[in-house]
Amino acid sequence: MSELEKWDVEDPQFWQSEGKAIANRNLWISIPSLLAGFAVWLYWGVITVQMMNLGFSFEASELFTLSAIAGLSGATLRIPSSFFIRIAGGRNTIVFTTALLMLPALGTGIALQDRSTPLIVFQFLALLSGFGGGNFASSMSNISFFFPKKQQGLALGLNAGLGNFGVTTMQILVPLVMTFGLFGGESMTLVNTSGTLIGKIPAGSETYIHNAGYVWLLLLIPLAIIGWWGMNNIRNEQVTPIVPAAPVSFAIVSGMLLIALFAAGLGLWLLLPAKVNGSGLEISKWVVMPAVIAATVFMLRTIPGQVGQNLARQYKIFNNHHTWVMSVIYTMTFGSFIGFSAAFPLAIKVIFGFQHVEVDGVMTHDIANPNGPSALMFAWMGAFIGALIRPVGGWMADKVGGALVTQIVSVVMVISSLGVAYYMAAAYQSATPEEFFVPFFVLFLILFTATGIGNGSTFRTIAMVFNKEQAGPVLGWTSAVAAYGAFFIPQVIGEQIKATTPEYALYGFAAFYALCVLVNWWFYLRPGAEFKNP
Repeated sequence: MSELEKWDVEDPQFWQSEGKAIANRNLWISIPSLLAGFAVWLYWGVITVQMMNLGFSFEASELFTLSAIAGLSGATLRIPSSFFIRIAGGRNTIVFTTALLMLPALGTGIALQDRSTPLIVFQFLALLSGFGGGNFASSMSNISFFFPKKQQGLALGLNAGLGNFGVTTMQILVPLVMTFGLFGGESMTLVNTSGTLIGKIPAGSETYIHNAGYVWLLLLIPLAIIGWWGMNNIRNEQVTPIVPAAPVSFAIVSGMLLIALFAAGLGLWLLLPAKVNGSGLEISKWVVMPAVIAATVFMLRTIPGQVGQNLARQYKIFNNHHTWVMSVIYTMTFGSFIGFSAAFPLAIKVIFGFQHVEVDGVMTHDIANPNGPSALMFAWMGAFIGALIRPVGGWMADKVGGALVTQIVSVVMVISSLGVAYYMAAAYQSATPEEFFVPFFVLFLILFTATGIGNGSTFRTIAMVFNKEQAGPVLGWTSAVAAYGAFFIPQVIGEQIKATTPEYALYGFAAFYALCVLVNWWFYLRPGAEFKNP
């Protein structure tokens, strides 16, 4: 039976006799589905590097918009996704949202076969890639209902951590599949040196960049089928009181996603310059992002009937100040992880792949560096470590408390981001930037490690602070807010690179992490805190 009416995992006898096996089955189907979502959401960070290597006629600033668009879209789509499980059921939601990823994957493969494809087509596909980002909120909310509180740190850490391996899988797999004609089609000739996990690929080599989209269909099609036959809807008052028929669930999910896509698209149009198909108003991101969030929440609430009533009940999480506290802390951890994952490959390419020399008294940054590291050889390691360590963070938090682990992580993030900033500045003013790559890279890996551990520890805190009904939506909501890091971080780094001061981006991030040290201590570690080190 796909629907579970009796579900009480806090009862040890029920958990051992029935619940554990069902929960683990749903978890191990959820993980690869989430992995595929992360891969499709963030593959623009790798694809844009290869587009530069192939001589696509776009400026670096234009290519940075693709990661930023996917980031803002994915973050905004997490807002409705936070509430899908109660409205549409876990199985129905995960299967349908996984199947939706086939649209951007197929479209990207088609668009990349032609160098003359307009920028706006890639921007639209990046917007659709946000489906993969939105899936995290519904996936985490769903899995939280399957496990008892005392095991949620590890279970959610596994779902998120192994799901986040989609970033690493993508950063390793995409460069490899581009080296041979797996799906047919015409090859393109590299103008600049490229690379894979196993080494550099010289200019003049043939590559099949369209495989970067098509390859995910090999995973998505079977996952949608397996999810349909192997996952469950939990039908009870705490999770999904009324599970609609599958077609009705799909229609509800589609409508709510379209609302969020409209808000994200409008926000991007207001934000972007005219030369990259924006309005030209270039309204500050500090105004646009809160407006997009508020508009999405408001438009969803105006949905009539049972869906609107259901949302009104779930919106009670906004009356709890811990929802907002955890949104800030979760942004520090997951927001940094996802933002750096999106920006890291292109940042390596732009900072270390070019020489920074004075020409006629003017500092230039467009002379190719023959000794520069290949972004596609190294960029995958950060996301790999951050994802791998996440379940460890959840396990540590289950043992010693989430807030204590988060506090240590916050301090490490302040220190390592300042170190990254120092070496960024040195490299961007040097004719031989590769001399600074090793310390820059090591410090960035430490930063990724800290984000992964902290991400796992925040899951534990949320599970302990909120009741069973609210914990799922709060996990989804906080992940939605944090996911704007996938938009914000590439935008900020791209802007500061354009201003020739990339280190300023990291200084700003360090200041935010320092603020989080204080917030986490005040609410969860100081004497007299309402929830002491939960």
